[in-house]
Amino acid sequence: MARTPTVTRQSVPENERAAFDAFVADRGEVPSTGPGSVMLNAPGVAQRALGLALYLRTDTSLEPRIRELAMLLAARENDCQFIWNAHAPPARRAGLRDDIVDALRDRREPQNLATDEIAVINYGREFFRTRRVGEAAFDAVVNHFGVNGATELTTLMGCYAMLAFNVNAFGVDLPDELSEVPLPI
Repeated sequence: MARTPTVTRQSVPENERAAFDAFVADRGEVPSTGPGSVMLNAPGVAQRALGLALYLRTDTSLEPRIRELAMLLAARENDCQFIWNAHAPPARRAGLRDDIVDALRDRREPQNLATDEIAVINYGREFFRTRRVGEAAFDAVVNHFGVNGATELTTLMGCYAMLAFNVNAFGVDLPDELSEVPLPI
């Protein structure tokens, strides 16, 4: 159980109820788990943030394997069990090798990576661990994905760090049926 009860229309400020109604109508229900379940406490924020997350997850120039790698890296670097559990299976289906997913989960150095995977991992780790990105990591990402792709990748990782922060801060539980081995944290 998260630290706060399930959001209801009555629990949000009156001036946020139209945004709540729109969010629920778009989703078809009030989310009971995941980032949406806690971000809906601020419906305007939920609409915008989760709309951005959906766009970044599905509609960028980055191929699905790279998008999922970026999401997993954000989950692992932020020790977010929920996002890890939600995105490790799609990452595998998108073509990210099992040994890479498992190495990231276990904080081991992945082996035999493609150059685009190396660029993403180095870029993300450098940023999450130092809050900066050096010239070499930046240039590698731009060389692989262009300036547009680098912008999308940076925003994707930042967005998933925001989602992880919400899930972790509000104590969102993992689903009863896990799709992945939990992160060792």
